Amino acid sequence: MNTFLKIAIALLISASAQVWAQDPELPFVLKLNHTDTPSGARHLASELFAKKVAEYTRGKYRVLVFHSGQLGNDPQSIKALAEGRLDFTASATGSFAGLVPELNLTALPYLVESYEQGWRFYDESPWLRAQFDKMPAKGVHHLATWEAGFRSFTTRSALNRPEDAKGKKMRVFPNEMIKWIMESIGYEPVVIPVTEVYSAIQQGRVDGQENPIDTIRALRFHEVAPNIVLTQHVYSPLPFVMAERTWKRLLPAEREQFERAAREAATLSRQLVREADEKNLEAMRAAGAKVVRPDIAAFRQAMASVYTKAKASYGADVDAILKDAKAGEKVVAR
Repeated sequence: MNTFLKIAIALLISASAQVWAQDPELPFVLKLNHTDTPSGARHLASELFAKKVAEYTRGKYRVLVFHSGQLGNDPQSIKALAEGRLDFTASATGSFAGLVPELNLTALPYLVESYEQGWRFYDESPWLRAQFDKMPAKGVHHLATWEAGFRSFTTRSALNRPEDAKGKKMRVFPNEMIKWIMESIGYEPVVIPVTEVYSAIQQGRVDGQENPIDTIRALRFHEVAPNIVLTQHVYSPLPFVMAERTWKRLLPAEREQFERAAREAATLSRQLVREADEKNLEAMRAAGAKVVRPDIAAFRQAMASVYTKAKASYGADVDAILKDAKAGEKVVAR
């Protein structure tokens, strides 16, 4: 990031920090930062959230949306939000494990296997609600859960079976469970911010990355890692969160308005991602990517060791999250 941009962002943050004491006739300006591109579902949901906040608060609040990590990558956004220097962000659940370690468990392999099961789990799980309720003490307030989809690989070299991963490097975000998953099939995990992944693959620093289909297309990872391998090994929705410092400043009626806007954006996000999976795959295939549907059973078997490690580290929490995830599966099956 060049010096001019750093100064501009610093001035923006400084100015918005003073906004609570400004002229009451002017809107309060809040900042939402995410790492998606303008074409991605996360950005479209962010734009809808901003629109609905302005509508429901009758213009009292204005949400500025920054895409493509303009104010920082995911870890930086979460840190800034926890410190009250940013107002909103949306990131994979496992990204919040630095605040609540138990949230690592949401990245257990094949914990959730359908969108309907995932939605019920995130909307109704007592265990998950208990974890989100720990966030305010860390400076973060959970508003709703947006969608990203199921994580799959994009690789430079073929990945038809777990054995193909051995000896290669795979980009991961900072999450213990994702690291264990990569190691279980033979990859060497390398932590790289998502905003730097394209160039890292292009330069050969890693063989590929893993993300949901919407993210893969939005960030154009298929251009540098053209093998799209649909392992769908982790369900990876996006908690949409607000700075606790900002939340506490809202009146009770305003809190309801912000929650309503976040839920409506979540509905749009879920609809967009679920309906666009096949369309995105077809678009990437047309651009030269190869879509591979591997033998999932082989990957599931290889990743089973992750559960053994998780139980050794997290004990009863593993049984609790499994119980709630399976409850959602049973409801869907009826």
